[in-house]
Amino acid sequence: MFGQPVPAVTAEQVDEGAYLLDVREDDEWAAGHAPGAKHLPMMEIPARMGEIPDDADVVVVCRSGGRSAQVVQYLMNNGWDNVRNLDGGMHQWAAAGRPLVSEDDQPPRVL
Repeated sequence: MFGQPVPAVTAEQVDEGAYLLDVREDDEWAAGHAPGAKHLPMMEIPARMGEIPDDADVVVVCRSGGRSAQVVQYLMNNGWDNVRNLDGGMHQWAAAGRPLVSEDDQPPRVL
């Protein structure tokens, strides 16, 4: 059941056109996220799976990669074959020099 490996990519491998799905909580999102990312907190995934494309590359991200790996596994178990985990999460995204924006009038940062 859980033996299936979770496909992953590094921050450097994420194409600009990829659908970046941020599954962190509202406060984490507001503090800093990738420009153009879509916010869908992890606990809302089951009720809102219809919002996740099944015909385009989807990269799932959280703070460090744990929650997003669970979401990737869940989506794969429900028929998605186009999802990958962002290895190292937003910490790795920021460390790789990828852009961040915030929603809380503070400089962007990863919580």
